Amino acid sequence: MRRRTLGLALAAVTLAGVAGCGSSDAGSGAASTANGTGATRVTVGVIPIVDVAPLYLGEKQGFFSSRGLDLEMVAAQGGAAIIPGVVSGQYQFGFSNTTSLMIARTKGVPVKSVVNGAASNGKVGGDVTGVAVRKDSPVKSAKDLAGRTVAVNTLRNIGDTVVRESVRRDGGDPSEVEFVEIPFDQMPAALDAGRVDAAWMGEPAMTVAEAQGARVIASPFAETDPKLTVATYFTSTKLAQENPSLVKRFTEAMTESLRYASEHPDEARRILTAYTEIGDDVIDDLTLPSWPDRVDMASLEKLASLGEKDGIFGGKKPDVQELFS
Repeated sequence: MRRRTLGLALAAVTLAGVAGCGSSDAGSGAASTANGTGATRVTVGVIPIVDVAPLYLGEKQGFFSSRGLDLEMVAAQGGAAIIPGVVSGQYQFGFSNTTSLMIARTKGVPVKSVVNGAASNGKVGGDVTGVAVRKDSPVKSAKDLAGRTVAVNTLRNIGDTVVRESVRRDGGDPSEVEFVEIPFDQMPAALDAGRVDAAWMGEPAMTVAEAQGARVIASPFAETDPKLTVATYFTSTKLAQENPSLVKRFTEAMTESLRYASEHPDEARRILTAYTEIGDDVIDDLTLPSWPDRVDMASLEKLASLGEKDGIFGGKKPDVQELFS
């Protein structure tokens, strides 16, 4: 049964091994030449989720090798681990949500976004993330979240920022929402057991929760901005200054990958089997993000302003132009 497969797939997506993980070059601190190929080996810190499908698809299509790059994707739990890995040189590039990068820059962490990663698909009720409640919940819309507990994967980050904006837009008081931190893969069970009133989830957690009867009552990404740039690939400012040719080649290959994934969504879905253990039957149910080849600066300015309003930058608003342009 298709839906029954989802529970196993959810755990697998966050734990699945990634091809090439753990090679002797992973911690070299700089790009190296792959043995016998003449190509430059670069490591990329990623989260094994739907959003990074274009990276794997681009590698398969030869967009990186044609530019002399030999990719090594290394799985991490999230941006909290990837950002210091990039700064230390463990990875040459990394994937992170845009709020995490803004927070890092306000703390003086030397990172620079180089190319888009993923964006909202703009569909309220059908976006890549959403706030879900149990089928029998009295919560009907975002404003009803005031006074209730909402699960997010990381506190004081992009999740609670956009959820607050959904509540605000719906006429509720965002200051009355209580956020609790729960990993995405544990959210469907926490929601179903009543440990939280609602959960802000991405894929495949959302598909799992809906299979358990959950209802989506808000689409915070799309409601914040239908073109919201959610995540980007980034590097250290040191590498950007010392090896601009490498950054240029990676950026060009990733841009081509984003365009290809956007034009071939079925292939983007199928590539998930290369770096997760999600079955073909489950993949058909997953909601995909948008993969534009450019960041949307207006949406990032809006996200920065909301984060400043919520106090997540410690009183220092990030310079969005410096970080993302």
